Amino acid sequence: MSDIEMIEAAAVRGEGHIRRTPLLASPFLDAAAGRRVLVKAECLQHTGSFKARGAWAAVSALPEDLRALGVVAFSSGNHAQGVAWAARAHGVPAAIVMPSDAPTLKIANTRALGAEVVLYDRENEDRDAIGADLAERRGMSLIKPFDAPMTIAGQGTVGLELAEQVAAEGVRNADVLVCCGGGGLASGIALALEARAPGLRVRTVEPEGFDDTARSLAAGRILRNASLAGSICDAIVTPEPGRLTFPILQRLAGPGLVVSDAEALAAMAQAFLRLKIVLEPGGAVALAAALSRPVAIEGSAVVVIASGGNADPALFAQALAAPQTP
Repeated sequence: MSDIEMIEAAAVRGEGHIRRTPLLASPFLDAAAGRRVLVKAECLQHTGSFKARGAWAAVSALPEDLRALGVVAFSSGNHAQGVAWAARAHGVPAAIVMPSDAPTLKIANTRALGAEVVLYDRENEDRDAIGADLAERRGMSLIKPFDAPMTIAGQGTVGLELAEQVAAEGVRNADVLVCCGGGGLASGIALALEARAPGLRVRTVEPEGFDDTARSLAAGRILRNASLAGSICDAIVTPEPGRLTFPILQRLAGPGLVVSDAEALAAMAQAFLRLKIVLEPGGAVALAAALSRPVAIEGSAVVVIASGGNADPALFAQALAAPQTP
């Protein structure tokens, strides 16, 4: 099965379960960015982020006998909630490995969705090893957050929708800015657009100090981040690009973009004020790049993926309290 066929199959399995999220716009954002800005609001997806897509695609694709044994995932929060939600919908158990410094809301939500949460130290423990060991001991299936074909296919359904929505807006050529951690969303969208809207080019966006994908794309090889903690954009802080996702992005994506935590906070405020949506910092970096890096973006329009809205209330209040430009 080809990449696009896997993405289309994931879309079919998700019918009636995965939301088709809207494409939003605001003249205020257009003026601030100096070009037309189209924002795909994945923050309105089930569990508050695009991760529900990959989780549903992966869990629904498991053979029934394996799925019944349950699933394991590791995540800072959004993939955790997505897998917990998909597992509950399928009536199977889920164990989620989460960093102890993950936002309290994300840990609470994951537990509320019925999953067992196993906490670990992000700086000193290896979540991959913990998740793999847990899956082996319990006979459960490991659902990786980004570096797995079925997860990538599920995230690629964003690209299928986007190709139709952007065409309906009369846009044929544009950069598509995607918040990027391990690259599952960006690579899935890139594969879908390659087949359905080749005039749209994916650009990854990351926080300063955790720009492993941008640096790796520039170097032509996978480079690691020096640290795994220290940014408010916790949802997209990963050690390095995925082994499966990076070659896809090498082939299909443009140069990566990088923004500061302060710019992410400002974008959170603008998303709320202009589009009436809630974004978490990691889900706002793509909009931040559209607003703060206009020279680095090509074309008269830019497409932004608003990837997640599971914002910590105190941090969201901080974003709104900062002085705003008219």
